[in-house]
Amino acid sequence: MVDTVKFRSRSSAEKRRPSVFWVLASLILPLWSAMVRYRFTPQSKLPESGPFILAPNHYSEIDPIAMGAAVWHLGRLPRFMAKASLFKVPVLGTLLRRSGQIPVEREGAARSSARGGNPIGAAESLIAAEAGVIVYPEGTLTRDPDLWPMRGKSGAVRLALVSGIPLIPVAHWGTQELMPRYGKKIHPFPRKTIRVSVGEPLDLSRFTGRTIDQKTVSEATNLLMDAITALLAELRGEPAPAERWDPSKHQQSETGRF
Repeated sequence: MVDTVKFRSRSSAEKRRPSVFWVLASLILPLWSAMVRYRFTPQSKLPESGPFILAPNHYSEIDPIAMGAAVWHLGRLPRFMAKASLFKVPVLGTLLRRSGQIPVEREGAARSSARGGNPIGAAESLIAAEAGVIVYPEGTLTRDPDLWPMRGKSGAVRLALVSGIPLIPVAHWGTQELMPRYGKKIHPFPRKTIRVSVGEPLDLSRFTGRTIDQKTVSEATNLLMDAITALLAELRGEPAPAERWDPSKHQQSETGRF
């Protein structure tokens, strides 16, 4: 099991700039800190400035809060991709816009637009704001019975390939103790430890000059999921499964029983 250490919350010019995040942090972090303590691998860091894409594993409904707080501790502001329709909801939409969240169309609408149009729009927003964004490459909670990362989807990788923005794999472990997968209740006591390992930006140079087609995106996505899985294996202190869980294969096998 890899060693982890306690970090003091890191300051940055981005965090010091007045924003709605000051309000959110003052409301959320005291309660969150009463339930959770963080331990990071010593090499864990985020770029001090400029855009980045952070790609974590995902196995609990409370993961976004856990990862958002971790990003804040590491000195950057946490932003997520959010469904464009949410930005039209009164109050919520205002909060999303003022906190710099990134609107994205539903998958079907994005596919029906020009190729890469949705990723390019998101990339332009990130670059203009010099902001980071958290994108869950699995798209939903892992279906793997032992909470290992499952087959990834293309969103994070496609965004990185069309923009050149650094794509950073990250793994965390411990939120399942606070809220189990598919759980409806939080278990705050005793205080839980969440361990986090931030990897180096993924080397995507092998894809330079290649058409961003399904083959390229699939190959790059596998590379990303391998990196996330390796970080998680170190945190857990155990080897990952030889084969990554593929929901489509298991759906087919289950269908074939009837």
